[in-house]
Amino acid sequence: MEIYKTQSPIARKSNWFLSLVVIVLVTFGVMAVLPSIAIFLVNPIFGIPMDEMVAALTGNSPNSDARMAILFVQGIGGGLSFFVAALFIAKLLDKADFEWKQQIANFKFNGFLLMFMILLGGILFNTLLIYWNSVVVLPEFMSSFESWARAKEDQAMIMTKFLTDFDNISEFMMGILVVGILAGLGEEFLFRGVLQPKLHLYTGNAHLGIWLAAFVFSAIHFQFYGFFPRMLLGAIFGYLYLYSGSLIYPILAHILNNVTTLVLVYMNKLGKIDFDIDEVDMVSIPAALVGLLILLVGFKIFKEVSKPKITDGELDKNI
Repeated sequence: MEIYKTQSPIARKSNWFLSLVVIVLVTFGVMAVLPSIAIFLVNPIFGIPMDEMVAALTGNSPNSDARMAILFVQGIGGGLSFFVAALFIAKLLDKADFEWKQQIANFKFNGFLLMFMILLGGILFNTLLIYWNSVVVLPEFMSSFESWARAKEDQAMIMTKFLTDFDNISEFMMGILVVGILAGLGEEFLFRGVLQPKLHLYTGNAHLGIWLAAFVFSAIHFQFYGFFPRMLLGAIFGYLYLYSGSLIYPILAHILNNVTTLVLVYMNKLGKIDFDIDEVDMVSIPAALVGLLILLVGFKIFKEVSKPKITDGELDKNI
C-alpha cells in the first residue's frame, strides 16, 4: 500500500479536481522555471553563449562542452524539476508525510532480488510493445497527428543519440547522474510517490490509480511512438510500490532500467558490444510471452514476501 499521510483539505477526495489541477500547475510551473535558471547558468559554468545553446538543444553544436551543458540543463529541468514539484505539492500543499522510517522498514532484501526478476520479465515483454508501438499506423483522419508524432519522435531520437554519444568517462558519469539517478528519483517521487496514492484515493481503486499514474507518466514525455512500453514500465513501478509499501523499490527499479540502457550505449561506443538505441527489430513472440510469464510470477511472489505494514483503512484515514 502506498504511504502518503495527510490531513490537508485540498488532498481530500471531495477536492479531487482542484487537487489534480494544482498538481498540473505546480509541475509545469516548476518545469518552466528551473530549466530557465539552468540555461541562464550555462554561460558562466560552461562558457557557451546563449545563441550557441539553440544549436546545442538540437544536438548539432560543435562545442566540446555542449553535451555536458545539455545534460546539466536536462538534469535540472527534468529529474530535479519533478523532484522539486513533488516536494512542493507534498510538503507545502498537501502537508503530507511519506513516513520514511516505515518505507525503509518495508524494503526487504528478498524483495530487492525479486525486483530484478520482475524487471527482466518486463523488459522482455516490453520488446514486443516497443516494436508494435513503433510500427503502428493510425487511421487516415489522424494523419496530421501521425506526422507530428513521427517528427517529434525523430527530434527526440536525435537529442537522445547526441546526449548518449559519450566521448569520455566524465560525460558517461554525468549521463548516469542525470538520465539514470535524477530522472529515476524525480519521476518516481512525483508519479508514484504523490500522484499514484492520490489517484488511488480519488478513484477508490488501486489498480486504476496505478494505470492512470502510468498513463500520465508516459504522456508527459510527449512521445507517442514509445507511449505504451513506457506506460507499462510506469505500471510495473506502480505495482512495486503498491505491493510493498516502499517507494524505494520503484526508485531503484527506475534507476536500474535507465542506467542499464546507458551502459549498453556506452559499451557499444567502446566497441565492446553491438547495441543500437534506435534499432527496433521484429521480436520473438515466444520470448516476449516468456517475459510476461516471468513478470507475472515475479509479482505473485513479490506480493507475498513484501506485504506492507499498512492497511487500506489506514491509507483512507490518513490521506
